[in-house]
Amino acid sequence: MTNQMYPCLWFDGQAKAAADYYCTIFRNSKILAENPIVVQFELNGNKFMGLNGGPKYKFTPATSFVIECETQEEIDHYWDKLGEGGRHDQCGWLDDKFGVSWQIVPTVLHKLMTDPEKAPRVMQAYMKMSKFDIKTLMEA
Repeated sequence: MTNQMYPCLWFDGQAKAAADYYCTIFRNSKILAENPIVVQFELNGNKFMGLNGGPKYKFTPATSFVIECETQEEIDHYWDKLGEGGRHDQCGWLDDKFGVSWQIVPTVLHKLMTDPEKAPRVMQAYMKMSKFDIKTLMEA
């Protein structure tokens, strides 16, 4: 038996609009199924469900989606597209226009942070950043 796990995102009537929006940002994305209450969609091969649950619950940064990026161009793409109409924060975090929190992170960050000599300088550099800058991190 296979137990597939995927997140359900609670929206106040905007589940379909959010799914459509995300599908324009992520490659290999599509709407899988929809009805007035639920929309199932796939982003980069990852399944999600959007629920039109009403105004009772709101998104918080306590739950966020991490997008690992190989290049600065990828970071710029997700930062600009997901942050449009939302709120940019520190250290690669942003809230999109629906209130969902995302972390746009360079894949090289983990390697840099496990280098005991470089890690303190890298941390000092990224604590000053909103959007990550790979070149600055590498030169730290």
